[in-house]
Amino acid sequence: MEYNFKEIEKKWQKHWKDQKTYQVEVDENKPKFYVLDMFPYPSGAGLHVGHPLGYIASDIFSRFKRLNGFNVLHPMGYDAYGLPAEQYAIQTGQHPAITTENNIKRYREQLDKIGFSYDWNREVKTCDPDYYKWTQWTFIQMFHHYYDNKAEKALPVSDLVRHFEEKGTEDIDAVCSDKLSFTADEWNSKTEKEQQEILLNYRIAYLADTMVNWCPDLATVLANDEVKEGVSLRGGHPVEQKVMRQWSLRVSAYAERLLRGLDTIDWSDSLKEIQKNWIGRSEGAEMVFSVKDSDVEMKIFTTRADTVFGVTFMVLAPESELVDQVVNPNHKKEVEQYIADAKKRTERERMSDVKKMTGVFTGTYAVNPLTNEEVPIWVSDYVLAGYGTGAIMAVPAHDSRDFAFARTFNLPITQVVVPHGEKPADTNQWEDSIDSKEGYMINSGFINGLDVPEAIEKTKEYIREKGIGEVKVNYRLRDAIFSRQRYWGEPFPVYYKDDMPHTLDESKLPLELPEVDKYLPTEKGEPPLGRAKNWKTEEGYPLELNTMPGFAGSSAYYLRYMDPHNNEQLVSPEANQYWKDVDLYIGGTEHATGHLIYSRFWNKFLYDIGEVCQSEPFRKLVNQGMIQGRSNFVYRIKGTNKFVSYNLRKEHDTTPIHVDVNIVQNDILDIEAFKNWNPEYKNAEFILEDGDKYVCGWAVEKMSKSMFNVVNPDDIIEQYGADTLRLYEMFLGPLEQSKPWDTNGIDGVHKFLRKAWRLFADRNDGPLITDEEPSKDELKVLHRAIAKISDDIERFSFNTCVSAFMICVNELSDLKCHKRAILEPLAILLSPFAPHMVEELWNMLGHNTSIVDAPWPKAEDKYLRDDSVVYPVSFNGKMRFKLEMPAGAGKEEIEKAALAHEGATKWTEGKTVRKVIVVPGKIVNIVVG
Repeated sequence: MEYNFKEIEKKWQKHWKDQKTYQVEVDENKPKFYVLDMFPYPSGAGLHVGHPLGYIASDIFSRFKRLNGFNVLHPMGYDAYGLPAEQYAIQTGQHPAITTENNIKRYREQLDKIGFSYDWNREVKTCDPDYYKWTQWTFIQMFHHYYDNKAEKALPVSDLVRHFEEKGTEDIDAVCSDKLSFTADEWNSKTEKEQQEILLNYRIAYLADTMVNWCPDLATVLANDEVKEGVSLRGGHPVEQKVMRQWSLRVSAYAERLLRGLDTIDWSDSLKEIQKNWIGRSEGAEMVFSVKDSDVEMKIFTTRADTVFGVTFMVLAPESELVDQVVNPNHKKEVEQYIADAKKRTERERMSDVKKMTGVFTGTYAVNPLTNEEVPIWVSDYVLAGYGTGAIMAVPAHDSRDFAFARTFNLPITQVVVPHGEKPADTNQWEDSIDSKEGYMINSGFINGLDVPEAIEKTKEYIREKGIGEVKVNYRLRDAIFSRQRYWGEPFPVYYKDDMPHTLDESKLPLELPEVDKYLPTEKGEPPLGRAKNWKTEEGYPLELNTMPGFAGSSAYYLRYMDPHNNEQLVSPEANQYWKDVDLYIGGTEHATGHLIYSRFWNKFLYDIGEVCQSEPFRKLVNQGMIQGRSNFVYRIKGTNKFVSYNLRKEHDTTPIHVDVNIVQNDILDIEAFKNWNPEYKNAEFILEDGDKYVCGWAVEKMSKSMFNVVNPDDIIEQYGADTLRLYEMFLGPLEQSKPWDTNGIDGVHKFLRKAWRLFADRNDGPLITDEEPSKDELKVLHRAIAKISDDIERFSFNTCVSAFMICVNELSDLKCHKRAILEPLAILLSPFAPHMVEELWNMLGHNTSIVDAPWPKAEDKYLRDDSVVYPVSFNGKMRFKLEMPAGAGKEEIEKAALAHEGATKWTEGKTVRKVIVVPGKIVNIVVG
């Protein structure tokens, strides 16, 4: 009875589908466990072997939890909006929906082949109107709520309006774009349009002029992670910084709660640190520097008010409104040119590039409020407009960026902090700024001689007393720009009346994406929706022309999975109270900031308005590493069509050329396949090794079509089966580490599965299973495997699980074990990793139900303890023989047995035994002299 993986996998995939094996419902009699994958964007290229890594891990854990009695929710769907489908539509005229649906179909076929335990009844697609209806609904709620600092939550804008009608802005402590002040009478006297303009200043979803990454060639705004080195990741088009009227979400209002929430969830310290840095909380002082010979005042925020005495220049962000107010007319041209150049760099690049300092002098000076000294005002893109006030006081002696800038432009450097145990230094000799976190103050007026902490507090107190500033908390976290000038995205449920935005009634949702004749901007420069006919309300009001960004649909998809067919609510209270939150979330590190910040914000908002019962969406998060490509190379002798094998290449002048890894086996090139791979090589000649083989070179690189190192999982499944693919991806190394794909080892994993199969069935005679009682040795092998694999799965150490399986199967094979009492638990252990093969074996064992509902075996201590211990016996520290003793033997008994052993005579004869050292369970050392 052969292990025919092709028939077995096809049979059980059909069975699972027909029987709805993985479909789950709310079941109050079982504890829940929610396992979630970061759902994929379905590209036209389909999956390569790197994509399923996290999916296989989550599937193993899902199956493991179900076997342990949990009601496991394990869904899958598609992040279906995106630029690639839109760009393909522009190039071909094909509707993005068609492209996306074809890609989804391809992904689904590939995912099904791998045998995942997804509940496909809960599938979501972000481009489905039934899905994005709830994205639009959430946007409407955000539009009609503001963030109240006292309540520390979102509250209805209608409450804010009532307060304005009765008290104006008195006692209002709300997050807003600009601080406003007016009385109730002033509010009540305003027109409806004026009132709506004021409310935009407070709404969580608001419209405002914002600095964005604008890509003229793609005619859309891009997120920071869609831009690198001034060009778009998609197509490599130039990107510039530009002020545009955009929808934004007031994510910054939740900064402190996003920070505090990290203490309540089980994420890695490194991931939490990334989030903390992105949120960027800092306590400090905001103070005013007046501009010389003008009425202009510059507000700056600093976490180190004590270092104001070390300020030697000021720097404005290129986007700062202050630039136009302070620039000297004689310097205006230079400043304008610099700002134009700065627009080509993203904020992320400006934050990370500390070596290349650029800037321009404005020709004006500010007055230091503590020293009354005049300091020059510069413009530089290492300062960002969104952090603080977009203006900084530069203290080059104690800040590396300020120091680099000062050295670049030959500006003065004044030391104000001296580390303890050191003397003031000659700043002309410095190669970098010095740390100022600890030390005492110099050159600092009334705080001279004070330690840093005391100096900070005294300076803050002085600033408050003199009225030149205030103490406050600042955050780096920015509001999320929510508009995109694209076609393929969720339409905003917004129309305009008197140029002011209003939301559609919820009964009108979903507002579906209209048809357009082209997927390009209009001749007037409007977004593609400007081409739609009758894109207006029934009353004739124009609808919003922008669409939502990709993260709109991916911010709450985990909630929709809980109740995907509910037409009345995003998720019912019953479903949400049961599933609550995601117990395990697995995905790539590329989402460490954007997606996770937005999802956490989105969830907290829904929590505020009573739609969900948990404040944090993802209880535990694991980042899987990347499977890298293992590229192969052939070596062409320059100027010829002749190729020389790897180990002979140094004898010739060669050029390495990437070759398709799918025509290479164990680094040996299939020469005929190579000739057929590219017409250019049809008549190629080869210098071979050992007379008959061409050996390729190799390197570990990113898996990419351009490097011909993409491996299609379909090909692996065709040759070895899905269970082999699943086991092998786990066997490659620790889940959270990146590792290269190397097909050289996959054959060994496949042989292991065949060996495991042969414990259950003979190749020729069929099932071998017996009902004999297992031996003590067989039980020991089994229970060690149970303990090891159970523990390793809980720790996501799946690679060591595979090793443990191999050891277990080898030992049972040596014992010629075919006993049901051993093989049934072994099958259950192996089922999360190789579900197809094990379902067949479970059936062979006589079961009529699926193995997914079998009870996970428990390791029994009595089988984990050894009956005896083998002691290495040493004489004067050198091991001479081994002694086997009962596990419970005492020290005296072990000592006597060691001295009485025939091997001891040689080493004690004619000598005195001075001491016998017995370490129970470990060693015996006999000291003689």
